[in-house]
Amino acid sequence: MTDDAADAAGTTPDLRASDADRERVAEVLRDAVAEGRLDMSEFEERLDATYKARTYRELAPITRDLPVAGVTPPPVVDLHKDPVPEGSWAGRIVGGADSGATPWAVAVMSGFERKGRWVVPRRMNCVAFWGGGELDLRQADFSAGEVEINCVAVMGGIQITVPPGVEVVVRGIGIMGGFDHREAGVPGDPGAPRVIVTGVAFWGGVGIERKKLRASKAERRREREARRELRREERGARGVQGAHRRMLEGHRDLLGEGRREAREEYREAREEYREERRDRRGRRGYGE
Repeated sequence: MTDDAADAAGTTPDLRASDADRERVAEVLRDAVAEGRLDMSEFEERLDATYKARTYRELAPITRDLPVAGVTPPPVVDLHKDPVPEGSWAGRIVGGADSGATPWAVAVMSGFERKGRWVVPRRMNCVAFWGGGELDLRQADFSAGEVEINCVAVMGGIQITVPPGVEVVVRGIGIMGGFDHREAGVPGDPGAPRVIVTGVAFWGGVGIERKKLRASKAERRREREARRELRREERGARGVQGAHRRMLEGHRDLLGEGRREAREEYREAREEYREERRDRRGRRGYGE
């Protein structure tokens, strides 16, 4: 409880503090010692002063150097600029100019293809006339956070492949053809680019597909090795569990045999005792 906090709450520093006020300050001190901001001696000293305080003015200095609920500490300014994490969307949006990206892709009775590492311009025009084209954005960089791809397919087809996490907005139409809207409306990841697909398909089609990039051979080999290692560990664990189970069953068998032997000995001893009593009674009857 500070003077500023007291004034904001509509109180003055000279007002008498209540038990609830002292308990709130004590709670701040408990949090501080749990977080390592105070050692035990400081905690005990401040806690004693808290329960002795009678006014807000006496409570204020106790938590002046500690974070208090409702009071936001000043932000820490870091002058060191960390590199962009590898594989993040921020590293794939190059910004500024189109970095030499070609804004046209044309196929007239032929085909075009853009795949691998390439830069998608802010606005790209694709034309397929009696031909086909393919745009693969899974490894591409983007000139801006929002790019537009205008597709015109006349008796031809254009296929666009986007990676997971990219938002796709489809504004194209199909006339005696098809314009794929299946991927529209899927929310994108924070910081991911937005791809707007416009245009027209006349006696042709524009397809949009969302697909993960296939792992490289080395990555697939590592995944296979990891799966094999996991299966070996599971088999080993099952072997240990089986051995442990057999050992417990053996102990149970031994305990069962021990109980049976004890019961048999008890029965034999009881029969011997009864025979001995009968013999004694018989001898007394004959006057021995």
